[in-house]
Amino acid sequence: MNPYILTTLLLGLGLGTTITFASSHWLLAWMGLEINTLAIIPLMAQHHHPRAVEAATKYFLTQATAAATLLFASTTNAWLTGQWEIQQACHPVPMTLIMIALALKIGLAPMHSWLPEVLQGLDLTTGLILSTWQKLAPFALIVQLQTPATSSMLLALGLMSMLVGGWAGLNQTQLRKILAYSSIAHLGWMIIVLQFSPQLTMLALFTYIIMTSSTFLVFKLNNSTSINALATSWTKAPALTALTPLILLSLGGLPPLTGFMPKWLILQELTKQDLPAMATMAALTALLSLYFYLRLSYAMTLTLSPNNLSSTPTWRFMNPQLTLPVALTSAGAISLLPLTPTAMALLMS
Repeated sequence: MNPYILTTLLLGLGLGTTITFASSHWLLAWMGLEINTLAIIPLMAQHHHPRAVEAATKYFLTQATAAATLLFASTTNAWLTGQWEIQQACHPVPMTLIMIALALKIGLAPMHSWLPEVLQGLDLTTGLILSTWQKLAPFALIVQLQTPATSSMLLALGLMSMLVGGWAGLNQTQLRKILAYSSIAHLGWMIIVLQFSPQLTMLALFTYIIMTSSTFLVFKLNNSTSINALATSWTKAPALTALTPLILLSLGGLPPLTGFMPKWLILQELTKQDLPAMATMAALTALLSLYFYLRLSYAMTLTLSPNNLSSTPTWRFMNPQLTLPVALTSAGAISLLPLTPTAMALLMS
């Protein structure tokens, strides 16, 4: 892609997210989301592969449906209450519709079925943008919609997302689909605690972005898109291959890695709110996700590919890819747990 066009599209992504962040008016927030969607679609279809075009089309139709629902619901809310302000008087019916539209935008279960299919058709760089940056703007709106009308709905969406993300990821062999179901499961953790502690939701979102960025960049560096391709990682980057299981287990939430921090604090908060059954279900769904992260770790470190000519000479060639982002995000995904008190103090202040 032409560098000028690429720069314009990336600036459009940033502009759309910034407009949604800064807006207190439903129409302006909707405009920011639309700019976001229109900026990423050319990035999705840039390789002109039929699978990429199909993914871009699916994404466009899904996001257009969510945006139309959001605009209809916010207009209905303004008609019923006389308010266009996001944080002002809200009617329960349009608020429920708005929450459904935003859940469709980020891929919460049961509105999740588009996400694995879309992510499977993209290259790893665009998939990284879709899994991280594209979630920020809808989340900024979800955090502001803490009304009694949506409290039980948030719990239901969160629990269903954790279950779907755990169960559906078990039998996948494509890495991008596994990461999509991982995203759905992590979104469930963020949503389930939102009404009790928005700060914990933000902490879970930021740690998820660090861990997912690290995972995508590692797979991009190894040029791996399926579990079978992970077996050639030793010949490409031995040191990184030794560290990657730690990144994957951090996504699963094992101590003493970074991913343990948000899950530990969320379970503690659910227990404080007299929801022991919900906390138990959340902890059990984490075991489902942990299984397929262990599966990836096993395939990457304890499996060797056949010594054929396509895999053995790989180490002889210099890798032209930039490795600094991988190093920074990997360090963050593995070693941020000791900073838990500092992170909580910053978020609570």
